[in-house]
Amino acid sequence: MNSHNHQDFHHRNRRPFNEAPRRPEPQHFPTRTVLSSSLFNGDHEIGIDHGGSLYRLKITRQGKLILNK
Repeated sequence: MNSHNHQDFHHRNRRPFNEAPRRPEPQHFPTRTVLSSSLFNGDHEIGIDHGGSLYRLKITRQGKLILNK
């Protein structure tokens, strides 16, 4: 390989100065899903112990979930 071809190879494979380096695509793993009915089991409020703190998960009158510490 002569010097001229070597320079052409590097020039063709160099990204433009204003183009950010490409990052690998993040891997997506399925999120474990739990039915709220199985958590609440007929109740409208449950307690969750997280790291020694008690959180309350409630079902509102509108049927939405709210988490309070």
